[in-house]
Amino acid sequence: MCKVHPSVIKMARSRPTAASIIIMKSLAVLARGCPSACDPSQCPALPHACFYGRARDGCGCCVVCAAGEGEACRGDGGSPPCGDGLRCDSVQGLPSACVCVTSGPVCGSDGRTYPSVCRLTAENRRAEVGQTPPVILIQRGTQHPGSMRYKFNFIADVVDKIVPAVVHLELFQRVPFSGEEVSVSSGSGFVVSEDGWIVTNAHVLANKQRIKVELKSGVHYDASVKDVDQKTDIALIKIEPDGPLPVLRLGQSSDLRPGEFVVAVGSPFSLQNTVTTGIVSTAHRNGMELGFTDSDMDYIQTDAIINFGNSGGPLVNLDGDVIGINTLKVTAGISFAIPVDRIRRFLAESYNRQVRKSTTKKKMIGVRMMPLTPSLIKDFKTREPEFPDVSSGVYIYEVSAASWCRKASGYFPGLEKEYPRSSQGCRLNCGPVAHYTCASQRRSSDISFLVKAGSLSLSLSLDLL
Repeated sequence: MCKVHPSVIKMARSRPTAASIIIMKSLAVLARGCPSACDPSQCPALPHACFYGRARDGCGCCVVCAAGEGEACRGDGGSPPCGDGLRCDSVQGLPSACVCVTSGPVCGSDGRTYPSVCRLTAENRRAEVGQTPPVILIQRGTQHPGSMRYKFNFIADVVDKIVPAVVHLELFQRVPFSGEEVSVSSGSGFVVSEDGWIVTNAHVLANKQRIKVELKSGVHYDASVKDVDQKTDIALIKIEPDGPLPVLRLGQSSDLRPGEFVVAVGSPFSLQNTVTTGIVSTAHRNGMELGFTDSDMDYIQTDAIINFGNSGGPLVNLDGDVIGINTLKVTAGISFAIPVDRIRRFLAESYNRQVRKSTTKKKMIGVRMMPLTPSLIKDFKTREPEFPDVSSGVYIYEVSAASWCRKASGYFPGLEKEYPRSSQGCRLNCGPVAHYTCASQRRSSDISFLVKAGSLSLSLSLDLL
């Protein structure tokens, strides 16, 4: 532990040094005003060492020893000026004095605590005169509210908030014949309820016989799989903790903007609580662009680094809210996360399944479609004069055999050219996702479509039961 430097305690009782005597003489000269012409012969002699450096006096005539920390100065820049790293500071009702620009105590290699870096620098100049070893700054004091670290360490604030709720998963399988249990892979997850419900990726749990969950505290629990959706690659597992756990709050991915800061946390290569940062490249990278031919999901693309073992960990915004699950890496700087809006939907479905103690079979309309953007509508109207007068919807370009839409094609020959415009009163402007969203907002068991083809229109209903 550093000792308090004697100068901090006995500064007021110390005897005047040669430098301080010269400073007082300079002040006396200043009080008489600046001469009309400088006469170097009238300048006071300088001591062997000026502990706070040298500078010209306020008249610009003489080189004098700069004022040190706590010594009197002239707020108008008069003689003597403050030394290097000091500024002249005035407080109402008190004489101006030099203060160190860098505030806060520091610890020197001599084992002493100095009130500031400036005082330590002065001590080193004294050491040069006395031919003693210089004192090296080895430790600063606590972070000051005015420091750059204090102002701009917002990522560290986010990490402090989220890391306690991020978990490490270790997956085990038994070796054939010997029956020995071995660790075969690892992943990440995050706690969504105080009683131990954890969200992760479905592919992390594939074909594993035992799941061990490790909390930030180092405590281990065995987990059981409660629900899995292979299509969306989301899974829900459960542990039985001894007490309430810290929880991550689910945010919103629908309002994400390109360029927004994000933080990814996980356990790549089993290195727990590894933090990477980046920005959102796009919040709507369609799964088909990534080669998932049957995907209807828009992934969040980010340049935050995601490696093997990060899968299942949270991608959060600067509020510490989860906006996605780290899922896929293509190459360095191009990674993808499942949006949190899909996680929220999965959790709602899982809850309903547990209440009903049943499973829900997904219904497929049996069509391939694309959103009708203003530019696409304009292009269609240019190429097809009979294109309906619509401002939003989806364009069906393929109808699967033996599907609901194929059965309905008797009403309109070539249903693959139809234009569903609305579903349950919802505007369709994001393809298949909108179908699901509109249906999930209704308690009824069917979806109604307004289909337009040229000048014809037809209302159709799809029974979801």
